[in-house]
Amino acid sequence: MAGTAPRPESPSGRAPEVLIVGAGFGGIAAAIELRRHGITDITILEKAADLGGTWFYNSYPGAACDVPSHLYSFSFAQRRDWSRLCSPQAEIHAYLHEVAHRYAVDRLVQTNTTVTSCSWDAERCRWSVATASGSVHEADALILATGQLDQPSRPRIEGADGFAGHSFHSAEWDHSYPLAGKRVAVIGTGASAVQFVPEIAPVVEHLSVFQRTGNWFMPRRNRRYNRTIKTAIERVPALQALRRRFVFEYTESLTVSIRHPNTFGRIARARSIQFMRSQLKDPAVREKAWPDYTFGCKRILFSSYYLPALQRPNVELVTDAIARITPTGVVTAAGAEHELDCLIWATGFKTTDFMFPMRVSGSGGADLHEYWSGGAHAHLGMCVPGFPNMFVMYGPNTNTSGGSIIVYLEAQAAYIRQALQQLRARGAAAIEVRAEVEATSDRALQARFAGTAWTQCDSWYRDENGRIVTNWPGYMREYLEQTRELDVSEFSFVALPKPAAVVSA
Repeated sequence: MAGTAPRPESPSGRAPEVLIVGAGFGGIAAAIELRRHGITDITILEKAADLGGTWFYNSYPGAACDVPSHLYSFSFAQRRDWSRLCSPQAEIHAYLHEVAHRYAVDRLVQTNTTVTSCSWDAERCRWSVATASGSVHEADALILATGQLDQPSRPRIEGADGFAGHSFHSAEWDHSYPLAGKRVAVIGTGASAVQFVPEIAPVVEHLSVFQRTGNWFMPRRNRRYNRTIKTAIERVPALQALRRRFVFEYTESLTVSIRHPNTFGRIARARSIQFMRSQLKDPAVREKAWPDYTFGCKRILFSSYYLPALQRPNVELVTDAIARITPTGVVTAAGAEHELDCLIWATGFKTTDFMFPMRVSGSGGADLHEYWSGGAHAHLGMCVPGFPNMFVMYGPNTNTSGGSIIVYLEAQAAYIRQALQQLRARGAAAIEVRAEVEATSDRALQARFAGTAWTQCDSWYRDENGRIVTNWPGYMREYLEQTRELDVSEFSFVALPKPAAVVSA
């Protein structure tokens, strides 16, 4: 049972302390893994009012996971009573609460605590973490589990601040504002918009959907399980494991199509084309909604309801560029003005900012933001040279284009746990990835993008320099294999300082 193991002592006689920033799936996974292996002195700092990460913030209508829940959940905490294949936000958030409580890590979370800076003290081999409230926390090890999808992004559009109507970002949905009978605009057509547009289209007076580029779609109806299916899942233990394995392999096949766009990618693209043509009956809307880039270059979206919603009589898909926003609406480059009551930003997140604007200072005062000025990179997405005892979860190049990020987070939690165990086993104060190891692994990783669909258009996977900094270039099984066992030869260890000699009088 979690939490029953005796408190371990480090070689210095002091219990190891770990500080985790972020209480989403990553932070919770890390805390559970550490506690299960006897590392219990843990504090989790969370800026939100509740744990849950993206599943706390993203509560817009229709919010749900686009990966089946038996894979988008912890392997050690499988539920057999999900309401449907891809669970809605409220169920996922409740699930994370249940797991955190079961493993006694919910009590470790300090909410409403925004971390502003993290600094490494080389003499004491300790991290000092400052918060917006002025409090300071110290720990031997630091785990940054802020993820890639935690900071809403809004494009700079002339006049946006002067809009007189109501506006909000999809990740900050204003449930108190009634959309019924309103003239509404949605700017952006990514994964969030694809989920909430079909939900709000039937209730608004008019909906203008502003699209910059179309998306490739695959079907997903996501109906509630009927009684027969629910009973089978709940009463046949092996069925859940079989379904999880099937979805694992199916999502790996999506990565095959992205890695090989001219062969397997063409097959997946043909399936998408067939589905989209069956959905887009209106030729004018079909022409506007159709993507003009390689299948898999951007995120493939799963919905059986979005494209039909665009063809409703009260919905207009607008592909003209936005020139400016006025107090009363949106004006396009073609000169058309769309009068609005409400504007919803569905413009995604600052995916390449990771934990910034938090300031992170390592050995010798090295600034992580400066170190990553040419593009974020870390060994296996977790370890950065010059930043001892610091680990990043859902860090650079660990996003997945087809699979489940939970698979990656579990692997990272186990890898980090091994690193901290090595500290105690070696009587060391700090562990740090060797610079040449990280540089070599990064070159090899970036080289794997050559010839793949990821390189064939602009997307949120790239930073301002065009470098792909978010996605893993291979398969989930490869990441699991590479992180299964920590290779100590790839790391340097800092010895514990020797106690000062006592001179007798």
